[in-house]
Amino acid sequence: MSLFWLPQQPDWNAALLEARKRPAREVAPRFVALANTSIDFLQTAKLDKIVQQCGDDLRAALTRTRPMKLALLGSSTLTHLVPAIRMAALRRGFWLDVFEGDYGMYHHELADPSSALYTFQPDVVLLALDAQHIAGGNGASAEHSLANLTACWKLAQEQLGATVIQQTVLPVFAPLLGNNEQRLPLSPFSIVAEVNHRLRQQAPQAGVHLLSLDTLTQDEGLKTWHDPALWHRSKQEVSPRMAPLYGDHVGRLLAALRGLSYKCLVLDLDNTLWGGVIGDDGLEGILLGQGHAVGEAHTAFQHYAKELAGRGVILAVCSKNDDANARAAFERHPEMLLRIKDIACFIANWQDKATNLRTIAETLNIGLDSLVFADDNPFERNLIRQELPMVAVPELPEDPALYASTIAGAGYFESLSVTKEDLERGQQYQLNAERNRLRESSTDMAGFLRGLEMQLIWSPFDSVGLSRITQLINKSNQFNLTTRRYTETEVAELIGQPECLTLQLRLTDRFGDNGIIAIIIGRPAHGSETDVLELDTWLMSCRVLGRQVEEATLELIVKQAKLLGARRIAGFYLPTAKNGMVKDHYGRLGFLQTSLAEDGSSSWILELKTFEAKPTFIQIVEGTLDHRTDLREAH
Repeated sequence: MSLFWLPQQPDWNAALLEARKRPAREVAPRFVALANTSIDFLQTAKLDKIVQQCGDDLRAALTRTRPMKLALLGSSTLTHLVPAIRMAALRRGFWLDVFEGDYGMYHHELADPSSALYTFQPDVVLLALDAQHIAGGNGASAEHSLANLTACWKLAQEQLGATVIQQTVLPVFAPLLGNNEQRLPLSPFSIVAEVNHRLRQQAPQAGVHLLSLDTLTQDEGLKTWHDPALWHRSKQEVSPRMAPLYGDHVGRLLAALRGLSYKCLVLDLDNTLWGGVIGDDGLEGILLGQGHAVGEAHTAFQHYAKELAGRGVILAVCSKNDDANARAAFERHPEMLLRIKDIACFIANWQDKATNLRTIAETLNIGLDSLVFADDNPFERNLIRQELPMVAVPELPEDPALYASTIAGAGYFESLSVTKEDLERGQQYQLNAERNRLRESSTDMAGFLRGLEMQLIWSPFDSVGLSRITQLINKSNQFNLTTRRYTETEVAELIGQPECLTLQLRLTDRFGDNGIIAIIIGRPAHGSETDVLELDTWLMSCRVLGRQVEEATLELIVKQAKLLGARRIAGFYLPTAKNGMVKDHYGRLGFLQTSLAEDGSSSWILELKTFEAKPTFIQIVEGTLDHRTDLREAH
């Protein structure tokens, strides 16, 4: 099965028939659960057909993020991939509308503003060009193909305002020379290799994301992905049997664009991070490290987890164990790669794991739908799937040597970029633990806040912070007043606009740097109210809540708004499934509510002439970390 990390459900067809009898409110989670099983091409098509029949009712019931629109443009037959792409979105809890371009007409549709593509107005354009189109014709060259692709990127970005995903080229051609094919640079085999190589160089610079189809063939082989007979009969470059996996990889990218990738890997201990049961076998008896195949497999899994932590994935432990025994392995076993300092939240007790996972999410201040739970025990995996269906639970195989490849293959932690803050995330959570210890030792809140010695460092948007700013805009869900998403190109257009307010805010304290923790976008109101600055975007990291950052940020916004000539600030709250925590944000800060709609959205206004900043223990500084000063006095 191509979706090997998902559990199989023997009574899948019966469950589908039962689910479709339910009203939309109840059927949505059942359909999501069915999509989260190891379904094949035919099951995918069957589920998609029923889901599409439910239409608007189901669309309204999927509220993890607002619906997305994807345009699938290519040069071969793509119809058989559409159900799998839609079901990959359903698997992640959101609705996806797909526009399939006419066969081979991708460039015409992109260039013609009167085409159906422009009527559709996609959020994302996926360019899926086949190898024959790229390198199979007379006079084909890498330069010509790349020029064509970059022209398409520009049309999609500038004319449609869409994010672009570019599919790399399947290496379907037989080599003409053999092992030294690079000596024949104009062979189709070499052209495909060169195009893929240069795509990986040029796409990041153009703000384009890649669907790395060529590398996907490495695990299961090109013959699994591509059937020459199907190509000649129906021009299907990707085999239908691999459509579910193809669709899932598209779904991962779309989820990452919406900030729906998972954030935390929660690890069981016994027979997951090591072989054996530490409570029974003792520290010396567990299998870990060199000299034993099982021990080496568990060490390899720890190495993979540590590498994930290095790129920004949070690690946590959830184990039914005695706490002292569990910690002993991390503290004293010589072959243990992971240490206590690598674990952001460590829970080892005898409570049920669903309760402990709730505690982990609460402690880390992230949603349950940000957790991936890795446990060797089928009973525990099934329990979590039933009790906490929003938690991702990979179906770990019996052989621990396959744990890492299973989690990697599932693509839970798909990311479109890596920023400095990503690389420092593990350290930031460790510093948060030190802050919490200070809070527990402080006799009052004011003493705790004063002791943090906080500094809020701000600057307008700039090219240096562009990647991180865009990432935050598209990943932040909870403390996000409007949850509007912008591409990197759209964010770049705001840089240097004198009439707009753009702020990126970094919070430091005596323990270290919290990274960029807030993004503000303000625009002048249209029409007669020219003295009003409208807050288009206000988002913040939940890690810094309760430290007066909201009040200090408003003080900064007011100062900058006055410099822009504003007399009033308008704020807006647009409700989503995740941002209920900021429903009363503007009211708490002293804004006057001016409207409240039936869907819960609201408008607010703040008169600047009567505004008085609330005192905080935060010093506001324009500049960079190099300008840090003594923060012992609160302003």
